[in-house]
Amino acid sequence: MTAEPQRTTWPVPPPDGYTVDDLFNLPDLPPHTELIDGSLVFVSPQRIFHTLAMYLLESGLRRTAPDKFRVRREMTVVLGPRNAPEPDLLVVRAEAEQSDEQTRYDAADVVLAVEVVSPDSEDRGRDAKPRKYAAAGIPHFWLVEKGTGRRPAVHTYELDPVTKSYAITGIHHERLKLTVPFTIDIDLTQIDHM
Repeated sequence: MTAEPQRTTWPVPPPDGYTVDDLFNLPDLPPHTELIDGSLVFVSPQRIFHTLAMYLLESGLRRTAPDKFRVRREMTVVLGPRNAPEPDLLVVRAEAEQSDEQTRYDAADVVLAVEVVSPDSEDRGRDAKPRKYAAAGIPHFWLVEKGTGRRPAVHTYELDPVTKSYAITGIHHERLKLTVPFTIDIDLTQIDHM
């Protein structure tokens, strides 16, 4: 006797798409599911570069962040009723944390959103998410791509309050040294030894 193949039942979206409330109330969604324009986006398994780049930047941000900020990874940010992406890293205002059970932040609490581009997330990471973060008023955005060897290339952006879009402030290959949103100095070559 052969076993019957297992069938997965995918949630059927409502006519107008999903909302943030749906995202947090639908049972059995895979971890790290995002909501983009009312559609659920399931994340593929991470590659080693993605994990190492996140670790390097997270540890550098934690080392340099003032007490008034918190560095978090892979937490949902509510941008509006139909958009709740999950940046790879984010810096939030400390007062935004209400309990250890918290599952999301409001866009107004986010100071920096960081996206590490993966092959399956290129369009979202380079286009959709930065536009949405800017429209929601998040002041700083970093786009991290694979540079030479295993080193990351970190593209840093700052929000132009007039155009509500990001302006590039630099592309960093060996050292990420910034004064905003706080003083940051991260040796990107450390990834060679990880």
